[in-house]
Amino acid sequence: MSTMSDPTQPVFRLSMLVNDTRYRGITFQIIAFFAIVFLFGWMAWNATQNLAALGQNISYGFLGEGAGYDINQKLIPYASTDTHLRAAFVGILNTLLVAFLGCITATIIGVTVGVLRLSNNWLVAKLMSGYVEIFRNVPVLIWILIIFSVMSNALPAPSAFRGENATASMVMDAFAFTNRGVYIPRPVWEPGSWMVVTVFFLSIVGIFALRRYAVKLLFDTGREIPVLKLSLAIFFVPTLLVYFLTGMPISLAYPSLQGFNFQGGIQIFGSLIGLWFALALYTGAFIAENVRGGIMSVSKGQTEAAAALGMRPGRIMRLVILPQALRVIIPPLISQYLNLTKNSSLAAAVGYMDITGTLGGITLNQTGRSFEAILLLMLFYLIISLSIAGVMNIYNNAIKLKER
Repeated sequence: MSTMSDPTQPVFRLSMLVNDTRYRGITFQIIAFFAIVFLFGWMAWNATQNLAALGQNISYGFLGEGAGYDINQKLIPYASTDTHLRAAFVGILNTLLVAFLGCITATIIGVTVGVLRLSNNWLVAKLMSGYVEIFRNVPVLIWILIIFSVMSNALPAPSAFRGENATASMVMDAFAFTNRGVYIPRPVWEPGSWMVVTVFFLSIVGIFALRRYAVKLLFDTGREIPVLKLSLAIFFVPTLLVYFLTGMPISLAYPSLQGFNFQGGIQIFGSLIGLWFALALYTGAFIAENVRGGIMSVSKGQTEAAAALGMRPGRIMRLVILPQALRVIIPPLISQYLNLTKNSSLAAAVGYMDITGTLGGITLNQTGRSFEAILLLMLFYLIISLSIAGVMNIYNNAIKLKER
């Protein structure tokens, strides 16, 4: 029994991959994919050949060699006898530290300034506008150098705190602001402290759950609960209760002047503070414009309708305007967080040892492994940038309008 082909069905021909619109897009994508693979393969082969001509091969064994240099600001124990891998890890933590502090501070500054730029008070609006224009139009490197120089020259030396005729004094006998950095008390963890820390973080989770429940209750029933008072109670009461029941397992070691410098406590170097505040103030100016644009994108009728219901201006902004404005603010805010993280690589200008200063600086110069060090540096910034973008995109999808 023979089978007859359907004459209405066109016979596939090779030319259809280009001429037929059903296949053309897929064909070009496949060609582009193989072209990119070939390009990167050729670049890798060319780099390998050039390194071989110089008598070098790609190897990451240098990470296990002794670093031989000190790092001033560090979150984990480190000595000059440790390996380059340990030094790179210290640099990674320093980068993450300044990026985290900078993003939090820049967000607070940006939201505050963005809201105040729309204030009916002429003086406040103009002052905030001046801040935005000044910080936005001056390179961030200059602000890093300015703030670091102010800290180094305006604050007193540790010797000014010595003697009966001291010209400087500690704040509350716990904080010392010097030209070598800021000294703060250091927590001393004793057995049982983990319980206090666990309850503390659970309290923070409880506050977010309470706020979520309060918003849902308000939208569903119109009934309002005292969120601020309950949040403060959840924040303090459980932690303090566990703290005293476990015998106060967390104490503080205060800094004190011994010899030519302060000993004890935690030293926050001026390089970290200068970089932190410069990045926060610079990026905060851009975030302020994003916040202002997001607020202005919300129809003015929303404000008028909320005011007609008797809501106070602060509650209108918090419950009506900002939730809608977030859908406009978040996408450009992601870019500002990424810019701040990448701008932290300017830390070498003030001597702050981030990943660029350790792996991409001293380690690279000592070992001569520039190709490997730069590849690792690129990989780190790629991973951290994609992580920030991924987390923020998850939040952006959570707050976007849900259509039926």
